Amino acid sequence: MTKFPKKLHNSKISIAKNLLMLLSLTGAVAIATVLQTPSANPADTKKFTIPIAPSPIKGFFNPQLVYILQDHIGTIKSLAFSPDSRVLVSGGSENDGVIRLWNMATGKRSGIINRAQKTAVESLAISPDGQTLVSCSDDDTINLWNLRTNRFTRSFVAHTSNVLSIAITPDSKVLVSGALDGIRLWDLIQQRPLANLVRYDNFINTVAISPDGQTLASGDDSGVVKLWDLKAGKLITTIPAHSTTVTSIAFTPDGQTLVSASHDHTIKLWNVYTGELVRTLVGHNNWVNSIAVNPNGLTLASGGKDGVKLWNLTTGELVKSLYGHSDWVRTVAFSPNGQILATGGFDQRINIWFNQ
Repeated sequence: MTKFPKKLHNSKISIAKNLLMLLSLTGAVAIATVLQTPSANPADTKKFTIPIAPSPIKGFFNPQLVYILQDHIGTIKSLAFSPDSRVLVSGGSENDGVIRLWNMATGKRSGIINRAQKTAVESLAISPDGQTLVSCSDDDTINLWNLRTNRFTRSFVAHTSNVLSIAITPDSKVLVSGALDGIRLWDLIQQRPLANLVRYDNFINTVAISPDGQTLASGDDSGVVKLWDLKAGKLITTIPAHSTTVTSIAFTPDGQTLVSASHDHTIKLWNVYTGELVRTLVGHNNWVNSIAVNPNGLTLASGGKDGVKLWNLTTGELVKSLYGHSDWVRTVAFSPNGQILATGGFDQRINIWFNQ
């Protein structure tokens, strides 16, 4: 049975004024219905506009919880947005290896891929051209899907251990996969293996590609971050970043800074060119499981055992803590237009936050 989304609205916030400003500054919009309060009667509704076109550059510091999406039967392990920000894709845990697609205008499920992986969907990536959805799993496989039809295209099966993270180059041509047995490169156009970048170099938990597609970053189980020349396939630098597992990494939009998160409760910012530590963000009191940089380059979102936090990347200030999950937060993702934050956790729900 499909569980329809809960829709929330904080009555203390004047939405109308903000939306009128957004409507005057953005192009296409989509309409969704939002309840006045968490306990409101469904009859007491009003129309709520969600911008689809890119917004002016501003911080994502005052979000409102708009939807609660509930259809997974286990932990939400992975999230990814389509390039136009209209669709969110979510991946389930060991007992729910299913991929679900969500319409961000309505908050309703728009598609489902059953048995997408034999076990957990550890990571998801959508090619920038919007053609291909890629999923990976601790069943050692990577699966490719036609995003327009949701149909299976093929599997990559060269890894011999859990595949935990994937990333796609900006030109949609190369896929990078990080696994317990190393890092591999794949040709997405010809759909074939390209190279084995490194084998058995600790457990690779997370990978990310710079905005210009030139640099690959990886984070491993020993707390080390490495930067690679993606075209040459050579190691650039090794950074002893954290005291324990690196869980998530992300580049800023200008490509000058790499952000890393860890089980050591910290988030760190690194100069990509020198490998030097720029700043340490301290505010989580437990594991940090996931991070995402807003396309505006001003805001960082982090999720962990103690919830979701928003940071000012310019100053390093903890701006806001978001409360909406009843258990650990496993994954966070910003939409490409910078207007939506999706957070998923062990409570089997996805929270959709819209910027004010």
